[in-house]
Parts: sequence; structure tokens; C-alpha cells
Amino acid sequence: MTARLAGWRAVIAVMLSTVAMGSGAADAPAGTSIGEQFPARSGEISASVAQALRPALPLRVPVKDIAPAQLVDTFTDQRGSDRSHEAIDILAPRGTPVVAVDDGVVVKLFLSKPGGITVYQFDRTRSVAYYYAHLEAYADGLAEGQLLKRGDPIGFVGSTGNANPATPHLHFAVFELGPEKQWWKGRAIRPLSLFR
Repeated sequence: MTARLAGWRAVIAVMLSTVAMGSGAADAPAGTSIGEQFPARSGEISASVAQALRPALPLRVPVKDIAPAQLVDTFTDQRGSDRSHEAIDILAPRGTPVVAVDDGVVVKLFLSKPGGITVYQFDRTRSVAYYYAHLEAYADGLAEGQLLKRGDPIGFVGSTGNANPATPHLHFAVFELGPEKQWWKGRAIRPLSLFR
């Protein structure tokens, strides 16, 4: 067994089945109550989702020319007085290409006040959603329903939505989907653990 495989088995072994609020909560359609369905905030994923993601791990870093070692864990950073970040911010110059971290499908292109120009992508097993936010623009031709391969263009780093215009970055989140497979909610997963 290679050291890399042993490392991933160790990561997956410690991922417990706990519940966390989805990172796309601010984009949820009116009338949904994500906090009631997903009250805990651990960042860990269930063993079944860890198994489904195993072939894709480690994920590709979604910002061109950024290595996994450069990523900073901002998952538990406070945002306002009542919530954690539940994502990572990847700082890069405005216009830097953003690419798909994994194979899957674009399920929603969405413009929101907090996230600005966003993309929701389901993985190929429909176990998790990848959320890319604060984009400057979408990649040419990107469309809902489009199949993506790891590394395909998604868009470009920006500062749309509630991001500081002086700090362009990609807000990237991963969440475990519930049985309804709703693009706007799920259990938040600590993204940094999936890149290493």
C-alpha cells in the first residue's frame, strides 16, 4: 500500500457521520430553513460519502497555479456574529482561471447578493455539491446541465457579491447532499481535507 493511499484511508477513517449547515445556505430559495435541518457544524462527512469520493481524492485545486500547500483553512472563521465560514477562500489575482475540482455536472448558475456570480456542481455520484462563488465571470459556454471533467473551465476569480473588491478570491465550499439532492443545502464538509 502506498503512503498516499494509507494517508487517505486514515483521513476517511476519521470522517464521522455528523450534520452541519450547508455553505450555500444564503442562496437557498425563500421559505427554506436550513438551520433547522442541519444544526451542527463539524465539517466531517459520512463514511458513505467518503467512499464515493475516494476515486476523486485528492481534489484538484480550483484556482490555476495554486498548490494544495498554499491553501489556508478558513472553515471555522467567524462570518458575522452567528455563523462560521464553512468554506475556504483562495486568494488570487482577478481574472485567474477557476476550474472544476472533480468530474460532475453543473446543476445551477446563480447570481446572489452574498455569493455574487456562483456555480453549483454535483460530483459524478451526486453525493456532494461543489460551490464556487465571487466569480468575476463564467467561462465561455458554461451552462446548467453541462458535464464537467476535472480541470474544465468554470470561470474566473473575482470579488462579486459581498466580497471585498480589493481582495479578489474564490470562495469554495463542499457539502454533502441530502436525499433530495437540492443544490442549495447540505452538510458542510471542510474543503481543505479533500485537497491533501
